[in-house]
Parts: sequence; C-alpha cells; structure tokens
Amino acid sequence: MNKKKIINDPVYGFISIPTELIFDLIEHPYFQRLRYIKQLGMTHLVYPGALHTRFHHALGAMHLMGLAIETLCNKGHDITDEEEEAVTIAILLHDIGHGPFSHALEQTIVVGISHEDISTLLMNKLNEQFHGRLSMAIQIFNGTYHKVFLHELVSGQLDMDRMDYLNRDSFFTGVSEGVISFDRIIKMLNVVDDHIAVEEKGIYSIEKFLIARRLMYWQVYLHKTVIAAEQLLANILRRARELALNGKKLFATPALNHFLINRINKDEFMNDAHHIEAFASLDDTDIMAAVKVWAGEDDFVLSQLCGMLMQRNLYQVEITNDPPDKDFVAQLTDKVIRKYPVGGQDADWFVFTDVITNNAYKPGDGSIRILMKDGSIQDITVASDNSNLEVLAKTVKKYILCYIKGLV
Repeated sequence: MNKKKIINDPVYGFISIPTELIFDLIEHPYFQRLRYIKQLGMTHLVYPGALHTRFHHALGAMHLMGLAIETLCNKGHDITDEEEEAVTIAILLHDIGHGPFSHALEQTIVVGISHEDISTLLMNKLNEQFHGRLSMAIQIFNGTYHKVFLHELVSGQLDMDRMDYLNRDSFFTGVSEGVISFDRIIKMLNVVDDHIAVEEKGIYSIEKFLIARRLMYWQVYLHKTVIAAEQLLANILRRARELALNGKKLFATPALNHFLINRINKDEFMNDAHHIEAFASLDDTDIMAAVKVWAGEDDFVLSQLCGMLMQRNLYQVEITNDPPDKDFVAQLTDKVIRKYPVGGQDADWFVFTDVITNNAYKPGDGSIRILMKDGSIQDITVASDNSNLEVLAKTVKKYILCYIKGLV
C-alpha cells in the first residue's frame, strides 16, 4: 500500500505525510475520531465558518513541525531522523485526548481528568500497539527527553500547536486579527543552550503573534455568545448526569451513557481500560444526538435547556471587571422562580455567575527568548520596545453573569 499521501489543506496547501509510521497513526481509530470533534466547540454559533475539526488542526501542526525541524537542521542543529519522526508524532497526537466540546465535558462528566492526561494515556496505548515505536515521542511530549527544545516545539509559548490554531481559527472564523506570520516566525527559530530562541530580527513577528493571541481570545474563544453556548451545554450535561446518577433512564449512546451513570475518579480512569475505550468512542455526534432527544424529556430543567440550545436561544451574558451586583442577581432569580415551575435551587440553572481569565503571555511559563545580535538572550518583554507586551503578561480576570433572555 502506498503510504506517501498528500493532503490538500485549505490553510497551507499541500501537506505531505512524512513516514509510514505517521501514516499508520493517522489511520488509527483513535486519531480518525478527531474528524468528528470540532476544534472550536460551539463557536460556529457566532462564526458560522468555524466548523473545522481537531483532525484538521493536528495535521496542520504536524506540517508546521516539519518546517520548524527543517529550519533548525539548516542552522546546523543536530536532530536525528528518529528525533524528527518522534517530535512530529508528539505534535500530531498532542490533542488526541480531547473529547467532544472538551471544555464543557471536562467541567461536567469527565471531572478531574484533563485532556493532557488522556492524551498521554492514549499515546501509551498506541505505543503498546506499535511495539514501543512511540517511546521517544512520548518522552518528548512529557518533557522527559534530554533535548528540551524538542518539547518546547510541542508545548511552549511558541509551540506548533499555538502557531496552527491561531492561523487556522482566524482562517475559518474570518477574524483577520488572528492572522500571524507563522512562516517568518519559524524561519527565525534557533536553539541556544537547549532552548528555543527567536532571532532578534523576528521580534516584530513575535509581537504580532502575542497581540493576535490576545485579540483572538476576546473576539473568538471568550466571545460572550460563545461563553453563553458553552455554559449552556455544560449545564445540560451537568443536569443530565445528575438525573442519570439518581436513576433516571435517559437516551444516550453507549459511550455517553458510560460517563453519565458512573462516578469515575482520575485513578480509576487511568487504570481501567473500559473507561478509556468508552472515551475513545465519544465525539460531537454523541452529545448533539442526546441534546436533540433530551429536548423532549419530562424533566423541565433538562428539556428547557436543551430546547434553548437547539433553537440558539442562549443565555444573556454580561462580562464585567467587577463582581455582579448581588441584589440584581437575586432579582433575576426571583423572576425565574415566578416565570418557571422551579424551586429556588433549580433557579441556578437559569441565573448564575462565573469567572473567566485570559493572559496572552506567561513569562514564567517557558518564556519567549530573543537571541540578540550580540549573542545575549532576553525575554521578549525586555527585548521589545512595545510597552504593551508587559500588559499582555498580566492575567486579565473578568466576571460573567448569565441569565435567560426576557428577564430584563
């Protein structure tokens, strides 16, 4: 069988699959599942074009990794063929542990287990199936391989994951503020003292990258309507699980039902193969099929919330710098109790508060190093003459108030 395939990607053009092992990994059911998981969850309710998948994103990140390794090799850095394949596998599989509508899922029915944990677990299972050929890739992914810079290309401030998702998400949403000079940034990459650094002449491209990331967070990932949809879906899953754990029979696919009716802690999940196999069968269709059916359930809260999502009648969301006024929240709660057949406790499904945070750059989290012309290394916030970058390094915390429309 010919495994030298070429994929036509709308963002980068033609992408080549570099080795037979990588082709076999792409063909594996664990990876093929990513075709049916949207990269941006509910964002298509705001930006209708945002229907690209985690499968798209993983292939794009793989492509960028190939460009980065080529650049570093051309600058004289020693990267063996085995290391090149391993770091390519690490970036290809970096999101394999994501579930459908990942953030809503992690808050509700797969609690306390991060997608990074699940990615590691699935990579270990793949390593068994491929007779240990992923061992180096797993070491690079976990940061235990002796060449630190390879891990930084997979998970760091300038990793190929961020490079692709900013590019791809801006492409499919149509939000041009997210466009970055990925090709120039990659050409400016270098390695100093086993860490990734960016040559000084690439500094303005890095500034643009950080600003684009901040703008994409507020304009796309933390857009208030996206927040409204994700909060609504999280409440739907939370309510369904609450009912299922109390013995109510709800429609669900076998994979979804497994997580609705079982309380699974992290140790159990990591050590019982049944849980990971059920998770590896979950995708967007499991969730949306259930939501469509649950809209006709006799539980008022569940049917109401599902009906709201199906009709895109989302929560009203107010984002503020200060906590919402408690008296105003109490007034909204009273209105819900008068409007719907719910008690005080169930009113929380329709009126609630939460907190969101965002920082485009964390200097302590593997800082972006700039290789100056004199050979010294400086953090981007020091090397740049753009004072806004220091502001980007601060965590922005905002408060949200969600309530059903028609109360005010």
